[in-house]
Amino acid sequence: MAKNKLISLDGKYCNSLDTYSRFLTREVTIGHVPIGGKNPIRIQSMTTTDTMDTMGTVEQTIRMVEAGCEYVRITAPSVKEAVNLINIKKELKVRGFEVPLIADIHFTPNAAEEAARIVEKVRINPGNYADKKRFENFDYTNSEYQAELERIYKKFAPLVKVCKEYGTAMRIGTNHGSLSDRIMSHYGDTPQGMVESAMEFMRMCEDMNYYNLVISMKSSNPQVMVQAYRLLVETMVKEGMNYPLHLGVTEAGDGEDGRIKSAVGIGALLEDGLGDTIRVSLTEEPEFEAPVAQALADRYQWRALSGDGDQSANKQLLHSDNSFSGETDSKKDKVQQQIYNPYEYQKRHTTELNTFIGGHQVPRVVIDISRKNLKNPAILSDVGYLYSELLDKYNMAEQSTDFVYLADELPSFNFPGNLKQLFNYSTWKGLQNKSNCHPFFSLREYISADTRDSSLNLVAINSSDIGSDIFNEIPMDRTLVFVLETKAICGLQDQRQAFLKLTELGLEMPVIIKQSYFLNTSAESQGVGERLPQEADFQLYSATDFGGLMLDGFGDGIWADAPEISSKTILSTSFGILQATRSRISKTEYISCPSCGRTLFDLQETTQMIRSRTDHLKGLKIGIMGCIVNGPGEMADADYGYVGTGPGKITLYRGKEVVKKNVNTENALDELIGIIRDDGNWLEPEHE
Repeated sequence: MAKNKLISLDGKYCNSLDTYSRFLTREVTIGHVPIGGKNPIRIQSMTTTDTMDTMGTVEQTIRMVEAGCEYVRITAPSVKEAVNLINIKKELKVRGFEVPLIADIHFTPNAAEEAARIVEKVRINPGNYADKKRFENFDYTNSEYQAELERIYKKFAPLVKVCKEYGTAMRIGTNHGSLSDRIMSHYGDTPQGMVESAMEFMRMCEDMNYYNLVISMKSSNPQVMVQAYRLLVETMVKEGMNYPLHLGVTEAGDGEDGRIKSAVGIGALLEDGLGDTIRVSLTEEPEFEAPVAQALADRYQWRALSGDGDQSANKQLLHSDNSFSGETDSKKDKVQQQIYNPYEYQKRHTTELNTFIGGHQVPRVVIDISRKNLKNPAILSDVGYLYSELLDKYNMAEQSTDFVYLADELPSFNFPGNLKQLFNYSTWKGLQNKSNCHPFFSLREYISADTRDSSLNLVAINSSDIGSDIFNEIPMDRTLVFVLETKAICGLQDQRQAFLKLTELGLEMPVIIKQSYFLNTSAESQGVGERLPQEADFQLYSATDFGGLMLDGFGDGIWADAPEISSKTILSTSFGILQATRSRISKTEYISCPSCGRTLFDLQETTQMIRSRTDHLKGLKIGIMGCIVNGPGEMADADYGYVGTGPGKITLYRGKEVVKKNVNTENALDELIGIIRDDGNWLEPEHE
């Protein structure tokens, strides 16, 4: 058996940091739908029915396929469910559906071996397939560690043999919260531990000459997920591997939150050309997941088809024969690697201005209201300032914008004192009362201005400006905030390059990231900003663009410019992105699994019930898991957990610690609130 290898990493995890270029992976056959190589990004989801309910599972599978799923995953927790997959498959064929099926396996090698004879692919989790996960602290010596690997190899080999015999593919799917005690003892609960957990099984497969693999690194924390995939790619390349990647943010939640959180993690990786198949995990009906995944994938399919981005084969990290290229990096790549570590979060160091932006301040939100009716104070309710006409006063919501951009429009009412107003420079210059009003300059305007604000001056720049002759004329002082704009199709890469240039020059002024989005029908979209195929894509595109940069510590604020999108949607999306990247917490976070055949209660109904009682607990993370498999491990990031452990029974957690076992469902939420209250983390809702 192949021994562990120590890999020296240098930050080269994608083809290019400054343009779109898809990482070339090995093509893997999954039934009649191949994955990887130059195939499209594939879409998949997972059934939520009881696998023993053949007709219910078939009906749901058909709805998923009709919604766009190219693969359908079905849980097989024991041999009986694995055996029943043949009945599901037969019934689907009778109805004219031959979608490749994937058996989802936890803990049970015999179920995996049975399923591998029936379906086109099996998914195993290295953290609990023939390995030990008891949520205990256990120190493994090197010899004990190696002995465990040998034991796992013997347990795992029969499945590999069946897969080779039947032509079955396998996904080696690591989850952040379900790493084995053995991995935890050496690597901790880290992205590196996730990668090594998968690599051990990948090396075993290659040792047995089995290569029909797809790999995933899933976490409910997008930052952990992105770092793990990046580490995986570089580690694979160093060992001469390039297996297809399955992308997903596990337990993303539901509604707007689930979509934004998924887009932050999945989109950041797609931007770097990583990812061959997507599953968006929402606590909703599974057929609702596919359109979201497809919308994310289509953005990059369009780039590839339109010729945007560098797709040349000689730019790949691997040669077309799947061997590591070993080519030396360019001078620019080496410089970038010295100032940017994609595997560890480090916020770009900036100067704090006016105790408001930069430094240790939270990222700020800017919203353009210049096209609104500036004669009615009620318009500010859409940006988080609730106006009472009776009292003639404003109340701030939990999510309230920090700046409003008014361009050249002058309001006819007084703004709340804590809301900063931005005006174009020429208009600002003529204001009689400049209190809480700040100028927005073009680069040339700022250099030639005879009057500037004494506290905050916002200046629009783009990546190509940085380092230019005119840029070098900027008077650098402690009032300067850059608004980083882009007109590039690959906007994230373009703006990332700008941050790298600023870092290389040693410039530490705060930067607000600005991206513009227009619907396809908009005349304003010609040559400026990105076109949105439909309005719903605004959340996905902006979460990708802003979230991908925020995950790497870039940005002191965000400005989503979208004239056709409501201010209320822009506000909630902006704060949702900051919440998903853990850079500004403004609400309760729910880590809820998307349900499957193992689930012991109605997840959608339960999630809404828990949300209705706890959504005022700003900053608290609550895990809601349908079964123990998706329990304390998979909600690794949660402060508290609500986990199904039997019919009508719930076990409650504080972090990964069991607090109360087998609580009756009807009492479980009250008991959970009691635990939160006892810990001093409960606040009474304002309306009570």
